[in-house]
Parts: sequence; C-alpha cells; structure tokens
Amino acid sequence: MAHRWQNDLTRDDVTPYGAFMNRRQLMAGMAGLGLASIAGPAAAEDLKPNAWDEITSYCNFYEFGTGKSDPAANAGQMTTSPWKVEIDGLVDRPGTYDFQDILSEMTIEERIYRFRCVEAWSMVIPWNGFELADLLNMVGVKDGAKYVAFETLLRPEEMPGVRYPTIEWPYREGLRLDEAMNPLTLMATGLYGKPLPNQNGAPLRLVVPWKYGFKSIKSIVRITLTDKEPPASWNMYSAREYGFYSNVNPTVDHPRWSQATERKIGGGLFAKRIPTLMFNGYESEVAGMYEGMDLSKYF
Repeated sequence: MAHRWQNDLTRDDVTPYGAFMNRRQLMAGMAGLGLASIAGPAAAEDLKPNAWDEITSYCNFYEFGTGKSDPAANAGQMTTSPWKVEIDGLVDRPGTYDFQDILSEMTIEERIYRFRCVEAWSMVIPWNGFELADLLNMVGVKDGAKYVAFETLLRPEEMPGVRYPTIEWPYREGLRLDEAMNPLTLMATGLYGKPLPNQNGAPLRLVVPWKYGFKSIKSIVRITLTDKEPPASWNMYSAREYGFYSNVNPTVDHPRWSQATERKIGGGLFAKRIPTLMFNGYESEVAGMYEGMDLSKYF
C-alpha cells in the first residue's frame, strides 16, 4: 500500500538495533512502566550497537517478569506459531483469524517512526507492518462502533510473570475509532527487516507513534469493536498518571517527572536531552482529531 503520511525520517535517523534492544539497561534506575515503548525525535549521530548479551538481557514485558533480564530469559517459551487473533464486537465478519491468513491479505511495508516512552526517553525505529485500518476494513466496521479494544496473550504456563498481580491481567489497551483508522496507526510484524522478537511483542503488536509507548500493546490475541471506551491496563492501574489517550504532550508533566525533554537511547547516560515534540512530531497528521479537547490535561 502506498504511504499516505508524510515522513521526515530516514535510515540515517534510526536507533541502531543493538541500542533499541538494550534500551532498558540505561533505564534500570527508573520505575518500570510498560510492555511497549516509543522512541522520540531522531538524532543524526551514529551509535555503536550493543553487544549481544546486552541486547538480549534488557527488555520489559511484564508477563515474563518485572526484572530487566526476565523477558530474555523467559519469553522464548512463548509459542508464537500458530497464532490466532479473535476479532469481534461491532464488525461485519467476526471470527478467529489465523495470523498467516491475515498477513496474506495485507501489504507489509516499512515505517520509520519516532518512538517516545512515557519515562522520557526516545528512539527512532524502522517497523515492518500494515495499517490497522486495512485490517478493520477487511472485517468490516459496523455503524455505532466508536472504539477499538485490544488484549495481549494470557498463557500462564508460558508466562511466569502473570503469577504476580503487577497489573490486572490480561494486558489491555484501546483507541478511539478515528485514531485506529488513522494512516499512521500500524500493526507491526517486525523491525529492522526481521520478525518481532518474542520479548518485543511477537508476532503482532500495535504501534501508535504520537502516543506514549504503553499504548502500543504487544502480542495481540483479541481485537474488539465497541461503542464504549474500553479499559486500558495502565489507566486502570493509575488513572492519575496514565490517561486513556496518553498523547505525547511536552507541556503536561507526568506527576513524577517532566515531559518537556527526552533522552535519546544510545547516546549514553549523560547525553544531552532534546526537546520533546508535540504529538511526538506528528502534530500535522493527528492534531485535528483532538480539536476542542483540553490538551492541558494529562489524558
């Protein structure tokens, strides 16, 4: 499918693969937040990739444990093939769809996106995937649908982290329908031209580049079209800190830290912070969806 969005990023801006996979090593002293993360404005400098042991030792996927080395140690036991996605609710063709059958109907393309984490660090990532709108059009959206809800896999025999009430399982997220249908909203199937690693949300995850990273839910097994705002895991955990919308907004601080600037992963612990862009740099593409909303609130 031809690109229907304006991109100012190139391969020269991409966070190197090693730095991407090792992002949590540099964040070990901060409070862990989510199953996904978003990288922000691109830096021009080349960064040396991290060693293999670094790449595989630091990730966050709470279903496999809250320690930084837990996902790498435990995510390998998650079975990702075969994989099925249940699509239900207000759709014309509800059902349980095989992942490979979905792929056969989609056009996979590369999208190089800024990626901004709510913890105030950032990357640039080349995703491979397809527009969520194409999947929703395939199943048909019924009149009355206003939101799209997502659920992550919950398989306790393969996910030791769910034995603990870190959050309420399964992990859940949601978007307004217009957000879901926006051309920027991607269903990622890979990165750097390779299939998604288990600890990064294999085989299918959401990527919403103008929102904080925890909105980009991993290892999706269910998509539901609904007329009501769906529950979202971090919003359920602490609505004061993690709103349903969670759009990147540098003028509104998290209750525990500033969101005005960010640290580019790969630049070292003492790298100069850079300004965070409104809507993570995608203001021209998405701001119109929020006209009339009070953006001074952390929603």
